[in-house]
Amino acid sequence: MGYPMKKIILFKNGVETLSYFSLQLARNFLKNGHDVFIFDLLDEENSLHKLISFCEKNNTILITFNFTGISGEDIFIDNDNHLFWNSFEIQCINIVVDHPFYYHELLTHRPLRYHQISIDRFHETYMQRFYPEISSVGFLPLGGTKVKSPTFPIPYEDRTIPILFTGNYTPPSTFEKHITRLGDDYTIFYRSVIDTLIKEPHHSMEEVFETALKQEIANLSEDGLKQCMANMIFIDLYVRFYFRGEVVKTLVDNGFPVHVFGGGWDYLDCKHPENLIYGGSLDSNGCLEKMLEAKISLNVMPWFKDGAHDRIFNSMLNGSLCLTDGSIYLEQEFTDQTDICFYSLSELDKLPGIVNHLIKNPASMKSITEAGYKKSKECHTWKQRAEALEPIISHIS
Repeated sequence: MGYPMKKIILFKNGVETLSYFSLQLARNFLKNGHDVFIFDLLDEENSLHKLISFCEKNNTILITFNFTGISGEDIFIDNDNHLFWNSFEIQCINIVVDHPFYYHELLTHRPLRYHQISIDRFHETYMQRFYPEISSVGFLPLGGTKVKSPTFPIPYEDRTIPILFTGNYTPPSTFEKHITRLGDDYTIFYRSVIDTLIKEPHHSMEEVFETALKQEIANLSEDGLKQCMANMIFIDLYVRFYFRGEVVKTLVDNGFPVHVFGGGWDYLDCKHPENLIYGGSLDSNGCLEKMLEAKISLNVMPWFKDGAHDRIFNSMLNGSLCLTDGSIYLEQEFTDQTDICFYSLSELDKLPGIVNHLIKNPASMKSITEAGYKKSKECHTWKQRAEALEPIISHIS
């Protein structure tokens, strides 16, 4: 089915990963015949001048990630306090790649023609419950990217990185000041929530938050619950980095060398730091190139219990075997030991055995890797995500 050509605005040179996603979409929208304008956040004045000429009423769509460009930036507010997107009647599609409770304030100051996409189906349900007035235009996972390389695919036996993890690490102790900031009663409450999430990691963040808050506060309203959850985002970060550290630590302390790329890994406290091979920080393309060299690409989900992370698709598209904790969505899309390998956050003691079995069965690893590559190439690239956005763009404009 063909869709009419639209003028589409995206951003670059903001948050590096979000800029990378935007450029992948831009490339595919251009191939699909759309007129694309990329606003350069490092050249705002010049970009704004060109943007004004680009915009066409009733035919222009902004597609952004995590409120970039719609979070009160001065460049988009005129002297009369009018928002550019409202004045030019631009439809704004915001793809939110974190839990919505991170953006409680921004959701109350959104553009007039605002539509939100979630990358986790639980996030979409959260939006429908707590923000029914906001146009939710569905669930869409992030896409993956195959790196351009003359050496692709590198054969399994020639790959030089046995186990790879790409992503930052922050010691959970960093968040202690938020846990203890309001006195002993709050500290006890916050620690109980953290303990529940660590002991029962299959639960969604909002599920555990709501149960704990309603036990603590009688007759808590929906608005009160929404506000309380927005004030507890440090718990999401604490638990996310706790498990990221525990997963890597479990492997390195059991004798498996793990190559990590991202900030903060020199702060990981482990018994066998000689197995933690720290390569420093890389941009998105640099991470893809490392996946090209890896036999196993390790993933720890950022608490997306019914969604996915682009690291999964990136791993597969660059010829690595993806080893990850699961989600409802992932377990519907992939099959354990066929095109992906799953481990459980609640059974990390089994992780070394899973890895050992893989390493001892290179033929099986190769088969899983090839099947994962095929599935992601067919279903989970930015090309497919751009195509999935086409009916949404057509419908809202």
